[in-house]
Order: sequence, then C-alpha cells, then structure tokens
Amino acid sequence: MGYFPQSSSLSDMKSIFVENSDENNEESAVCSYESWLENHPNALENFEEILSIANKGKEIVLFLDYDGTLSPIVEDPDQAHISDAMRTAVREVAFHFPTAIISGRQRNKVYEFVKLRNVYYAGSHGMDISTPLGSSNNQNQKHQTKVIDENGNQFVNFLPAKEYLSTIQEDVGVLKEIVESIMKAYPDFQISGGRKVMEIRPKINWDKGRALLYLLDTLGFDNFNHVLPIYIGDDKTDEDAFKVIVEKGEGFPIIVSSVAKETMASFSLRDPSHVMTFLIRLAKWKRNYSSFITKTKQS
Repeated sequence: MGYFPQSSSLSDMKSIFVENSDENNEESAVCSYESWLENHPNALENFEEILSIANKGKEIVLFLDYDGTLSPIVEDPDQAHISDAMRTAVREVAFHFPTAIISGRQRNKVYEFVKLRNVYYAGSHGMDISTPLGSSNNQNQKHQTKVIDENGNQFVNFLPAKEYLSTIQEDVGVLKEIVESIMKAYPDFQISGGRKVMEIRPKINWDKGRALLYLLDTLGFDNFNHVLPIYIGDDKTDEDAFKVIVEKGEGFPIIVSSVAKETMASFSLRDPSHVMTFLIRLAKWKRNYSSFITKTKQS
C-alpha cells in the first residue's frame, strides 16, 4: 500500500492553497512552503520509506510528466530540451522499471525531445498513446490501431479522441487569440486550465488518470494488487493521475513544486534536478536489490 501522511485522509488530501503575490515577502513564502512540506514531504528525504513499500513484492511502474518535470519551464516551448544527464537518468530507470511519459504535448514532439526507445509515450494528456501490445479491454479496442514503424516493429496506437485531433491542431492559433468567442462554435470542446495557459480539449471522459490506467492495462496489470505506480508531475492536469492513485490507495503521487500549491500528491520534489536525483537513486536501488537477490539464490 502506498504511504500517505498520517494526518491526511482521502477527503482532506488536498492541501490549503497558499498564494503569495508579494515578491518582497520572501520570509512568509518560505514559511508557507515549509508548512506545506509537512503534508507533502520531500520524496528524497523519505526515499527509504518509499522503498520499504516497494520491497513488499510489488512491481514499480513509473509515470512522468515532461514540462516542469523532466525539463525546466521556459518561455519558448520549442526550447524545452531535456538535458543529457536527465535523458541518461530516464534511460537507466526505464531499464529497470516500465516507464511512461504522459504529456500535454503531441506524442511525436515529446519523443523528439526525449529520444528513448525503452519508454512509453502518451501525448495530448493521454489522448494519443503508443504501446507494443495495446489493451485487452473491449471498450479500449475500438480506439486502437496497429501500425508498423520504419524498422518493421509493430505498435498499437490508442486515440480515444482521434476525430478531434486534427481540429485541435489546425485551429489552436485562432483559439488562443479569441478563445472565449470561438469556443461557442465548438460545442464538442471545452476549456481547461494548465500552467499559465487555456487548454482546449474534446469533451470526452479522458484525462491523465485514465491514461495511467490504460497503460497499466497494456502492461498486464488489470488491478493494483501487484503494482506500485509512481507518478511524478508538476501541473494541474497531473492531478487527475494523482487522484487515481490516492483513490486506489496504492502507489505514490509526487508533485514537482518549489511553492505551496493545492494538490492531492502525497510527496513532493522541488524541481527537475530533484526529479533526476530521485530517478538515479531509484535505478541504483534496483541494481543493488537485484544483485542481492542473485547472490542470495546462488548461496
């Protein structure tokens, strides 16, 4: 079972949102963040406690956001490059654990940034997913299409909002300029909030939380009895995945933030550099654990 702070329950997992708009009041901001950490402790400082749960025989599956988690937030989204050190950390942890990146960006764009083949990719907040096998769930199969890549490898693309994606890509510029007025002509779409943006999504029952469940299903985990999902993200859209983990009571939702904010996450990491350290430590633990098991069997 995942760990949640003792003072919290599902009904009060959301912390009080602390907004400090006075840049001169740094001391107050620090106090607010320190208080916030009591309910969302640093995952690095509690690493051994997390591993104590993982040691109970469940398989870790790792889910990562991209912007603000694997790369820093930058003014130009096209310059949000992942560092070589972060790419190495993701490659290493994905060697030991099934790893997926779930982003609001287009799936192909995320792959262009990351360029790792041992990672699963989900774009458009989970409305564009590519996996080797796909889901066995009948409700998901109608949105799945088998494709062959340039190397002859077969993949399954899952597009629950396929009929809307072309509209999103074509009209995004117009929607940004006069979003409120033009949305009246798009009854099948809705406005949702993200990091300093207004996002346009199809009105379908799908989000990052459902993308997490779909990916677990494609990996053979039809329930949470044998899996321990770890989801690391920094944005409001990641809260849907946090909520799934909290409601299941299994796994670790980890928010990436250097300020106090409302979240259902049980742990926190301050910034992408802390995320990289966490991934490196997780991969190192798995190497040492696997080596210990091998030696034990041989003795």
